[in-house]
Amino acid sequence: MLQLSGVIDTGTILIRGARQLLTLRGARGPRRAAELGELGIIPDGGLLIRDGVLVQVGPTRRVENLAGARGAVEINAAGKVVMPGFVDSHTHLVFPPPGNAGLAEESAAARLRSSTGQRLGGRIRTILEAMARHGTTTVEAKTGCGMDESAELKALRVLAAFVEDPLEVIPTFLLRLPDENGERTLEWALNELLPKIRRRNLAQFADLAWSDRQPVHAGFLKYLEGARNLGLRCKIHADGEAPAAVAMGLDHLVVSVDHLERARESEVAALAGASVVATLLPVPVWRTDGLFPPARDLVERGAAVALASNFNAHHTPTLSMQTVIALACLQMGLAPEQAIAAATINGAHALGCADRIGSLEPGKATTRSFWRPATIASWPASSASTWFTRRSRTAGSSTNRAKWGRATRRTCVPPGRVSVP
Repeated sequence: MLQLSGVIDTGTILIRGARQLLTLRGARGPRRAAELGELGIIPDGGLLIRDGVLVQVGPTRRVENLAGARGAVEINAAGKVVMPGFVDSHTHLVFPPPGNAGLAEESAAARLRSSTGQRLGGRIRTILEAMARHGTTTVEAKTGCGMDESAELKALRVLAAFVEDPLEVIPTFLLRLPDENGERTLEWALNELLPKIRRRNLAQFADLAWSDRQPVHAGFLKYLEGARNLGLRCKIHADGEAPAAVAMGLDHLVVSVDHLERARESEVAALAGASVVATLLPVPVWRTDGLFPPARDLVERGAAVALASNFNAHHTPTLSMQTVIALACLQMGLAPEQAIAAATINGAHALGCADRIGSLEPGKATTRSFWRPATIASWPASSASTWFTRRSRTAGSSTNRAKWGRATRRTCVPPGRVSVP
């Protein structure tokens, strides 16, 4: 995949001439059933962006003739598909750290704790930049360092530094209850660690690694209630036999239940029409005895389905949501349109931020991607030329940073009329 990296600093940007503009406009809630395949395509589409916010969406001729488009920097997207950036709503970006696969949780946490924040941040930045080159613009990142408080807080502090550069990172605290001393771990998490994380605003979600051991389910319930009382939204990590996980997630309105490779008919039926998003991860099939999540059944029954990479430096070092979409189409029975919606707008719903990302609508942030194929019919056998713009968080600043790239060179692009490669 060839990429060109550049930066434009300007107040107004006009994107014009897209062969297909995938807006993903639709209902306010997660897309499901027939809606999942409706991408809101505008032929010869255009976008007008001002100060990092999408102002107008529509046919190029109408958008470029608006008074607000005068003097804008123009991006010529002729022959390209333009769509929202991918939302990767389930990753293990920071833990376990790379190297020495198979380390026990305590040893992996000690290794992370002994790393400097600068070294850890540099490693994460390299991964995020690669993800951005593949079209991802928002990533959720879990911790999961066990009872090592120093490692947990270091991981969350490092993640907090990546606000929007090179892409948006949404941190999640992941609790894994050990087989022994589970009650002690739970009390520590609820009474010490979670309040500290919340006071420092280091995480947006509290995730729970599910276990089928019946005695710990009361503790799981206590954890979800405690995290919610602290103002954290909740998720459940259901990568085994987990009928009780789906039931608890529905009862307590978690934002998403993830994995679901072993979901049975009863769980599929329970998720049908529910507000809880089923986040499916096709890449870990190499570690799940060849089992893929029942994506087609979930969609046909009306469940809200999202797709994510499950990036893990040891087990699933997948940087590309393009790969995720390809597997979902080729192995899980989804149509390209359904997979695109699951990897964008429904991924945003799985992170509770669909009000500002995941679709191309006025008032939303302007993270988006350009693709080489002339139409989505070429998916998934395509490569990306990725471009995104974000609003500076500096008070009073109206700077946009627009980036796209070829891996072979870096070029600063002067204001004026430019073309996406």
